[in-house]
Amino acid sequence: MGDKFVRSMLLMTLLSSTLQAATTVNDATLGNEADGKNWLAFGRTYSEQRFSPLEQINATNVAKLGLAWHLDLPDDRSLLGTPLVVDGVMYFEGSYNLIYAVDALSGDIIWRYDPETIKHAGERMKVMWDSSRGLAYWEGKVYTATVDGRLIAVDAKTGKQIWSVMTVDPRKALFVTGAPKVFRGKVVIGNGGTEWGAARGYATAYDAETGEQAWRFWVVPGNPADGFENDAMAMAAKTWSGEWWKFGGGGNIWHGITYDPDFNTVYFGTGNGSPWNQKIRSPGGGDNLFLCSIVAVDADTGEYKWHYQTTPGETWDYNSSMDIILADIKYGEQNIKAMLHAPKNGFFYVINRANGELLSAEKFGRVDWASHVDLKSGRPVERAGARYEDGEETVWPSAMGTHSWHAMSYSPDTGLAYIPSVELPGFYTDKGMNLREWESPYFAFDPAIDTIRDDVPANVGTGALRAWDPIKQKLAWEVPLPGIWNPGTLATHGNLVFQGAADGRFVAYHAQTGEPLWRAELGSGISAPPITFEVEGKQYVSILMGWGGTGASMVGSIAAQHGWAYGAQTRRLFTFALDGQQTLPKANPPTFPKPVLAEDFEVDDALVETGSWLFKESCMMCHGGGAVSGGYAPDLRASQIPLVADAFKLVVVDGGLRTRGMPDFPDLSDDQLDALRHFIRHKARVPQVLEGDAPQTD
Repeated sequence: MGDKFVRSMLLMTLLSSTLQAATTVNDATLGNEADGKNWLAFGRTYSEQRFSPLEQINATNVAKLGLAWHLDLPDDRSLLGTPLVVDGVMYFEGSYNLIYAVDALSGDIIWRYDPETIKHAGERMKVMWDSSRGLAYWEGKVYTATVDGRLIAVDAKTGKQIWSVMTVDPRKALFVTGAPKVFRGKVVIGNGGTEWGAARGYATAYDAETGEQAWRFWVVPGNPADGFENDAMAMAAKTWSGEWWKFGGGGNIWHGITYDPDFNTVYFGTGNGSPWNQKIRSPGGGDNLFLCSIVAVDADTGEYKWHYQTTPGETWDYNSSMDIILADIKYGEQNIKAMLHAPKNGFFYVINRANGELLSAEKFGRVDWASHVDLKSGRPVERAGARYEDGEETVWPSAMGTHSWHAMSYSPDTGLAYIPSVELPGFYTDKGMNLREWESPYFAFDPAIDTIRDDVPANVGTGALRAWDPIKQKLAWEVPLPGIWNPGTLATHGNLVFQGAADGRFVAYHAQTGEPLWRAELGSGISAPPITFEVEGKQYVSILMGWGGTGASMVGSIAAQHGWAYGAQTRRLFTFALDGQQTLPKANPPTFPKPVLAEDFEVDDALVETGSWLFKESCMMCHGGGAVSGGYAPDLRASQIPLVADAFKLVVVDGGLRTRGMPDFPDLSDDQLDALRHFIRHKARVPQVLEGDAPQTD
């Protein structure tokens, strides 16, 4: 006990002395591309390039990379975030926004801060994940945006809370999974929730010292009868039809926020419509601004400057909440301050960030909803039928996108962007649905199309790491990846690209050729991007291992194929260095839950159909499409709890496992619980869909 206390005091003393001589994290340091010692923000610097100038670890010696230390995180589940490193101290988030401060040389924990997210969640527990994409740091304070909707400032030295503000209406189905962004003494955060209720998207800036609201930017217009907040909303309202405000409109800014010091501008990558199906939210069509757009606003006031819309009038969940990377490029004979953007819709955009002018847009994966983007108008040329006008259509890509939120990086050395890419078709149907009487859900998943009621076969989609040339708008090289849900990338001046993978591999590639130069088997699925930093003259590379996110929770067999079953593998933080001597920890092997058949349970087909809709609305988000868990939550087909009506009710209605992350659904009736049980029992008897016929490529 005494040794533990002494060790803790020594660590606190180390942190205190470190911070007294610490780097002051502000606009100057966050804008400094040349200093790779620290990793100060989600994308390292304001450019969001995720490029490090460090080269001690490089293409000629990376094969000598070894484990320096690791930290077991047995109480955590989904680990998606980007750690920060400031003067030898690493900060990262575990499940439910638990913040760790760790000695970056040893992996010893210095302090932890628990915002008690589950305790504060209330009804939002029904719709929120356990994960976050990361933290922000500014002048001695660490900022977290909790899944339940709070923005909190914590003292970086002690882990003590400084202030906390609620950023969402707690009565609405909104949550936060994005990393806050900080600049000019302000912290900006948005939110998600478009599919679970009538959502009207926005992002808010708060004073970094006090938490006082500075400004708010609304993405879509509200009810015209209430007046518009500004001229931009009045302009946007002209692109909508019907009574869109009853459905919220959507456009939630849940990721894709970039600050540009060259123009004192914030760029927002905006979300999809609420609901997805435009036939409901805007039945007369229209572009539906500012959905699926990049919107530029003044960093000091939040006032609209310009926008570019990637998917006008979207109806497929092709949001633009992906990375917005800033890069100075040679375009023709001009030197352009450009932005690089690869959203879900499958086109790679190069845009002049001074004025929003589209310079080029080309497909970087399989796309058939549009043939091309017309450079004169800036608009996609859609193919007939893609909007499932007749009620159903198979479209490439799916709602998972050709690129999801997993961070891409950009190397100014090679001029290439490194994109975790997805090839997966989407089947969109509203056949049999009464669109005229559709109402927005209340804390339930319903995008106004019939989707994910069944399993997604493991072989209908593929993944790849693509190195893309934004000037030539051509593929430079690609490497096939396992499954579809592979994490973000890191590029370095050492001519390297680092990336984890869904199958647990952590790999270093040659940045110019894609040749794999080094790998480590970490023992479970990786969903977080790596970082690199330097302490006492030595370069390190770190990555969190913790399978999670939408592609691990909602899509069934395409996630379950990897064997990262709920609770089967310990989550960890790994740090590597040249000539690292530690042995990789032993990991449990892939695990595949065995469904309980319960032959004495007589399944009623009518209840199965009813239960399939209820499962989609309330259970699929965590337990997987078709009740096939991808590992985020227990596989209910293999659970004993649904076999006993009273036990099932205790957990689902009474909240018997709420403290472990299982929300309670007190409004579900006994008949609805019975329908859910019949659906689960039916799915337990259906063979696992690990193989199937993928749609024809041409």
